[in-house]
Amino acid sequence: MKKRTKKWLAAAGIVVALLVSVDVGGSFYFYHVAIERAPKYFLLSSPDLGSRPAAAGFNVDGKAWIDSHPYEEMEQMSDDGLKLRGYYWHAPAPTKKTVIIAHGYAGKGKDMGIYAAFYHDKLGYNVLMPDDRGHGESEGDYIGFGWPDRKDYVEWIDLMIGKVGTDAEIVLHGVSMGGATVLMTSGERLPANVKAVVADCAYTSVEDQLSYQLDRMYHLPSFPIVQSTSLLTKMRAGYGFAEASALEQVRRTKLPVLFIHGDADTFVPFEMAGELYDAAGGEKELFVVPKARHGKAYQTDPTGYESRVTAFIAKYIRT
Repeated sequence: MKKRTKKWLAAAGIVVALLVSVDVGGSFYFYHVAIERAPKYFLLSSPDLGSRPAAAGFNVDGKAWIDSHPYEEMEQMSDDGLKLRGYYWHAPAPTKKTVIIAHGYAGKGKDMGIYAAFYHDKLGYNVLMPDDRGHGESEGDYIGFGWPDRKDYVEWIDLMIGKVGTDAEIVLHGVSMGGATVLMTSGERLPANVKAVVADCAYTSVEDQLSYQLDRMYHLPSFPIVQSTSLLTKMRAGYGFAEASALEQVRRTKLPVLFIHGDADTFVPFEMAGELYDAAGGEKELFVVPKARHGKAYQTDPTGYESRVTAFIAKYIRT
């Protein structure tokens, strides 16, 4: 009987060791795939993004505008010592109106040219488009999914106030990961200069989004891979997936928020827009774009998009 018990315990130990080994190996693999700074070629095969996925920095629709409009390079140091790069366009005429535009996962600031053109040429705004940590010309060896980036955006806000003036009026506008980033930023202690937030196809939290994609792309359950990869990310990048929550941050904010989402978005599921809208603590609107896939709301309905954004932010910008 004792021999059987010993054999059973030994077998159980081997099984547990194998499971732990597989889980640890999976954690390192998914950290490399999702978090570590590296080309994200897997996005090209996603059934939810199509060709030239905006979420992966392939939004070339505004490249001609970027190439034809000279910009000023801006730099700042993050609170943990990373040199971050941003690109600034003065408005066509002097103004205090300024927008900070946040790009998507695996992208860079200059991918957001169509949004810059809209704010700059049609609305007369100053425009700043940063490269997030781990992206573009900014330093960093990991992707923050908006969570550590929220503190960087507080610094960008302060930098714009110093540049434009203490009476600057600032809008935060982000798409995809950028949408989540500006929502995460909205829950911080911000100067009164920040007047409104526009969040296009944002996810509720990093944990929710990665769990969804793990099932969508790999047909795997979230537990225990997401939890163990979160622990590894906490050790290497300083944040965990559950704490990186746009949902909790919008519960804290009193800023007005315009939520935008395409109802054909299956990369960041459309249902997340409703969760975020319901949680928002300030004035809010939800603009649903029929038939728009992920990151394509503007391209799908440019007239409607411009109209809703213009009307929304006009309620909070005086100049």
